[in-house]
Amino acid sequence: MIAGTSCFLTLSFLAACLDTTASVKSSTSSRTSLTNVGIEGVLMTLAALPFMLATTGTDSKDLVVWRIIAAATASLFCLGASIFLMRKPLFGKIFGYLAIAGCGIAGLPYFAREPQIALLGGVVFIQSIYFLREFRIIQHPSFFNSPHDRCLQRARGALWTLPPIVLAGFFLDPAGHGIGEWAIAAAMLISQGMVGHWTGRRQTGLSIIAWITLPIVASAGGLFALSIGQTKLAALTISLFSLVLLPRPRSPLEYHERWWEIFLNHPARVLISTFLGLCLFGTLLLQLPWASAKGTITLVDAAFTSVSAVCVTGLTVLDTPNDFTLLGQLFILLLIQLGGLGIMTISTVALHVMGKRLSLRQERLLTTLTETSHSELIGSLVMIVRFTLLSELIGAALLTGCFLSNGDSFSLALWRGFFTSISAFCNAGFALQSNSLISYQSSPLILHTIATLIILGGLAPATCLMLPAWLKGRVIPLAPRIALVTTAVLLLTGTLCFLVFEWSGTLSSLTFADKLNNAWFQSVTLRTAGFNSVDISGVIAPTFMVMLSFMFIGGSPGGTAGGVKTTTIGILAMTFWSSITGHNEVVAQNRRIPQNTINRAITVVSSGVLVWFSAVLALQITQQLPARDLAFEVTSALGTVGLSLGITPCLDGIGKIIIILTMFIGRIGPMTLFTLLSLNVAPADTRCPDARITLN
Repeated sequence: MIAGTSCFLTLSFLAACLDTTASVKSSTSSRTSLTNVGIEGVLMTLAALPFMLATTGTDSKDLVVWRIIAAATASLFCLGASIFLMRKPLFGKIFGYLAIAGCGIAGLPYFAREPQIALLGGVVFIQSIYFLREFRIIQHPSFFNSPHDRCLQRARGALWTLPPIVLAGFFLDPAGHGIGEWAIAAAMLISQGMVGHWTGRRQTGLSIIAWITLPIVASAGGLFALSIGQTKLAALTISLFSLVLLPRPRSPLEYHERWWEIFLNHPARVLISTFLGLCLFGTLLLQLPWASAKGTITLVDAAFTSVSAVCVTGLTVLDTPNDFTLLGQLFILLLIQLGGLGIMTISTVALHVMGKRLSLRQERLLTTLTETSHSELIGSLVMIVRFTLLSELIGAALLTGCFLSNGDSFSLALWRGFFTSISAFCNAGFALQSNSLISYQSSPLILHTIATLIILGGLAPATCLMLPAWLKGRVIPLAPRIALVTTAVLLLTGTLCFLVFEWSGTLSSLTFADKLNNAWFQSVTLRTAGFNSVDISGVIAPTFMVMLSFMFIGGSPGGTAGGVKTTTIGILAMTFWSSITGHNEVVAQNRRIPQNTINRAITVVSSGVLVWFSAVLALQITQQLPARDLAFEVTSALGTVGLSLGITPCLDGIGKIIIILTMFIGRIGPMTLFTLLSLNVAPADTRCPDARITLN
């Protein structure tokens, strides 16, 4: 599994290099374009990867000739891509496609034995093909006119690629096959050859003599290390040492857009990058031996728990109170809080407290993400943090007292109170009880406190502050009114459905008052939180359908909930009513709903259905589990709900990865993911004639 992950990360590096080596904005398109010749060095060094894939999972005596031939062919194509991509892009792309195919063939037996790695590898291969297809060169007179700068870029690109190759080699080829060792040695010689080529472009003789010594000595040391079986260690040391010594080039491009700004200048990329980085950080934290009560946990389980916490879902493959230490539980709580509030919100408020100002670019980005004006940005974010912390503190105090009265010690009650309060407000669904809240189904104060926190967290703070005025019948803005009305309808409908359908089922053993309390609680937690006070694995079919629908809808925009959001459903409901009543426009509170808003609502639901169907189909193909349970699991993950019928720990590696991806997509929003694949096209001035299409 570690070997496969290393392979995946190395292949991801290729895709990242293809996308982020450098970019500029064209006057005719907004897609990312490559202009940095460092990609040539990256591709040359990556020519070693096919040979490492060919030797993965085999002994030296079991090497198959066709795998070696496929690896050699892929390496040649990779070298061809490095030569032609910046000169003849069409030929470079063709060579790149063939190199990707060759890598897949060389590692085919390994991928066949590790289906979860095959899934990850397939994602990376598709990503690499996509970036190759979108590759183009934008000519600019100031980009790397100096041969010296071009050679330096190639050398640095090769040196930056060598460490991931070497680190992957420690896992892909731990036995140190001759072919794998020679491949790494060749990659090291290529990188040092580029350093030597760069030194030949320097002007002063003394400088040339000084710098030419570096690649010669490094290459000699690498060959000596090969002879004693220490190629990987030598290559890693030499590449890092060379990177430290090599100067960093400066070009006009770098003053406009650096490589990391490619991720930070687009709202969708910011959202994905921050959540992905937090998920990776959480995975590393949970992999620490001090976080687990049983030593260390597997990488997939750590990643599953981390993504579930960051995406405030609550699905677990491990028992949170028993399988994690206090430190591990603290890590999970930290990830829940950061994932619920958002890194951008916390960092912006922290800068404001320290007296730092945001740049205009950062303000523009944040206003896009938060959908606020520049003047309201800081005040809105500060209000969000204050409202969150105050709600969580009040909830923690109430829950601590409740847990104390139920027999917990003060320290345990305090920890459970804070953990449950934060988890409830962030709609995460993590609990420090193995059976969630079933033990407290007869404790109405606990149930209603948690339900209140869930509702407040599921609504945007600004919407919550308008709740008193709305209850008094005053006029409030349309957007929060739609969210409040839809939420109220869903809460009451869910309570009624659960009471009617489960009166003689899961609620049969409870008193009349407890039936009302638990039906209300399940209606609240159903759409996003993931706590359960009754055993939901025994619900009947009508309740099951209601639960699927409510989980798919989720909470309100601006809150910590997932799903397609209540405002989306509210707009679609108003559109439906306007259509059947013969109105051409959707009007509410004397305000017309724009057609692009309606189109966006349709797109949100459609993209959610597409992701849901794909995930359910993937699980049904790979898992030997009931289709009903798999559909429930996917809906819960996509809506970041966290409820389960008990099959989460039964998933194999590939099933867990599918749910991980579903939770991540559910948190950032399926439409956000598809936005990355779209073009920013200016609307046409001309209008085409209307077409007549029969719909029924």
